Amino acid sequence: MDIPILEMISITKEFPGVKALDNVTFSVRKGEVHCLVGENGAGKSTLMKVLSGVHPFGTYSGEIFIEGELQKFNGIRDSEHAGIAIIYQELALIPELSVYENIFLGNEVTNGLVIDSNESISQAIDILKKVGLDVNPLTKIKNLGVGKQQLVEIAKALKKEVRILIMDEPTAALNETDSDNLLQLIRGLKEQGVTCILISHKLREVMEIADTITVLRDGKTVTTLDVQEDKVTEPVLIKHMVGRSIDNIFPKRGNVNIGEEVLRLEDWSGFSYALGRDILKNVNISVHAGEIVGIAGLMGSGRTELAKSIFGNPDHYRLSGKVFIKGVEQKFRNPHDAIKSSMAYVTEDRKGNGLILIDDVKHNISLANLQEITAGGVINENEEILVANKYRSELNIKTPSIQQKVRNLSGGNQQKVSLGKWLFVKPGIMILDEPTRGIDVGAKYEIYTIMNSLVEQGMSIIMISSELPEILGMSDRVYVMSAGKINGEMPVEEASQESIMALAVDY
Repeated sequence: MDIPILEMISITKEFPGVKALDNVTFSVRKGEVHCLVGENGAGKSTLMKVLSGVHPFGTYSGEIFIEGELQKFNGIRDSEHAGIAIIYQELALIPELSVYENIFLGNEVTNGLVIDSNESISQAIDILKKVGLDVNPLTKIKNLGVGKQQLVEIAKALKKEVRILIMDEPTAALNETDSDNLLQLIRGLKEQGVTCILISHKLREVMEIADTITVLRDGKTVTTLDVQEDKVTEPVLIKHMVGRSIDNIFPKRGNVNIGEEVLRLEDWSGFSYALGRDILKNVNISVHAGEIVGIAGLMGSGRTELAKSIFGNPDHYRLSGKVFIKGVEQKFRNPHDAIKSSMAYVTEDRKGNGLILIDDVKHNISLANLQEITAGGVINENEEILVANKYRSELNIKTPSIQQKVRNLSGGNQQKVSLGKWLFVKPGIMILDEPTRGIDVGAKYEIYTIMNSLVEQGMSIIMISSELPEILGMSDRVYVMSAGKINGEMPVEEASQESIMALAVDY
């Protein structure tokens, strides 16, 4: 039998008060795509940080072998020298540098003692083609969306001579088309002999790309499955991941009476000064009380720009057209005006823009509505505690204390904190931009249940999502965007993945 390219034997890693990994064993064959799955907090990322040297030798117990040779990595450089590259869920790019500068950061192309910019740009163009990203390599990272930044991160990793490529949620920020392109790229790398370890919550892509799947739960290895031999299905994976079966990932909604129109856009257009082009073109949509309106489209179609333009225009687009709230025309000067008109916006980038990660749960929840708990310019801390505990309980935020730093929570619980923050402003209309991005299947079910409960109480939800099953499973009506326009509208009963994609592609 061939020696595995990677063996991690009896890996145990502890943090103060927490055993993150408990005697985990993980084996990967050369040239395979091996998916690592489990709920948030299962230990997947911690295991990969042990492998990549982020948690150096001596901070954990157990052994790591690469092609039969014992490894003792004291840092990331050591693992890179062994042919390991890792792409983290949290992007490691420098916003003020260009695309090509980020790709070659720490691995610069030189001509003597001078960086060879022309050769770097030429090589960057070739690498960007491999990941399907058509951007000028001189573009600054800060001018790219989250999805395109993720592709730059992948290109940066591919620049290194890798034997084992680890990707931690690489498609979390990508839409269906870009995710499919990435999966095709992984297949190409596999054919070139690169071994890929993929951490993903998207079980569809796991089933599509994996040769082997290892499931972690509560820091322990639950099982390792050969996709073909073991005839793996999504329900089987879910049961291993959460310890129980989830019969329907999209929970049934109670009886909801769709009410009056609460939001209407008429000929809504927007021009981005930063991009130098139109990003919205004559958008007309309506939203009624008690319904979930899904907005689908490819990356760059204008979905997030639409959400921001409605919610007080924080990016300062030049806007034209009309927005009505309950039949009354509104002109929001800033997000605060939108909040006063009963709107809320849960951003797609919860870690960058939605939450203050170094602050605690309590302060994050109260942040958007401090005036509610303030008298004479002083925050009533007792009221703040009551509010935080209320949403901690109602949203089932799993945290030992409301004093816990948000950065220490799982992705699903961070998203619940973000929801609690905006529910505290008591909105009638909530915009959810990629509400389940980067969270596990169990947490997704909880978020969907919360959404159903909110519309049952009469709230209106606009849901932007790149996951078409989510759009079809949760929406009442669907708008499809392409190139800043609404290309179509349909009740969910008449929608399918094929019909949505046909409208999303701007021929």
